[in-house]
Amino acid sequence: MNKIIRKEYFSENVVALEVEAPLIARSRKPGNFIILRVGELGERIPLTIASADKEKGTITLVIQKIGHSSCKLCELNEGDYITDLVGPLGKPTHIEKVGTVICAGGGVGVAPMLPIAEAYKKAGNRVITVLAARTKDLVILEDKMREFSDEVVVMTDDGSYGKKGLIINGVEEIINREKVDLVVTIGPAIMMKFVSLLTKKYNVPTVASLNTIMVDGTGMCGACRITVGGKTRFVCVDGPEFDAHEVNFDEMLMRLGAYKEEEQVEKNKPTH
Repeated sequence: MNKIIRKEYFSENVVALEVEAPLIARSRKPGNFIILRVGELGERIPLTIASADKEKGTITLVIQKIGHSSCKLCELNEGDYITDLVGPLGKPTHIEKVGTVICAGGGVGVAPMLPIAEAYKKAGNRVITVLAARTKDLVILEDKMREFSDEVVVMTDDGSYGKKGLIINGVEEIINREKVDLVVTIGPAIMMKFVSLLTKKYNVPTVASLNTIMVDGTGMCGACRITVGGKTRFVCVDGPEFDAHEVNFDEMLMRLGAYKEEEQVEKNKPTH
């Protein structure tokens, strides 16, 4: 069992938990994820590791309240224990010096983007971060991202903070302004689809992290089956990162809706 040593609310529905996990803290790499359970009968939840502290032996997870299990996890407090937690899982991000990298993160996708931006910066790249959210209150980890970015552009749908517009508006403005060697995008599938369409138009290599579709995390359930370059891939064991221009996002969006009715039923159940 893993003890929660710190809890922080980023917004009403987004919670950060710092959890004791010394072995994972020492071995995790950018892009890795963990799987946890809350309660002996709890379902398996895959979550990307937002950060790790080797000295303290902790990892930080950022959770958005969406379904029954994520709400149950967010109700835990400092001093409580997570029943099971395993990792690090998945293939780590391939980090190298390429030049100028845009890190385009939307919503809670900014959390898994943080260690990636840090790694690209430490590898000697120029890192430009584009953060996107519906409104100012939903922008997360801006200060942390600034630590590892040469520039940060904030886009909000309603214009309540930063620039008014979508993430693609911010990304396109940068591409038109200077040479960009790589784009990394993490966020809602529809957002990653449009970032990918944009960068394909400008012929900028792009990597997308598809962790939102994972369920089981071991490749056994098949729920995260996607098509990449015409071939079947499993996000949890072959990814979670892929060449965005090769991903069939329309298929992924259909698959994401597969359990909507069941999720709504579960969400309406009491968490206690």
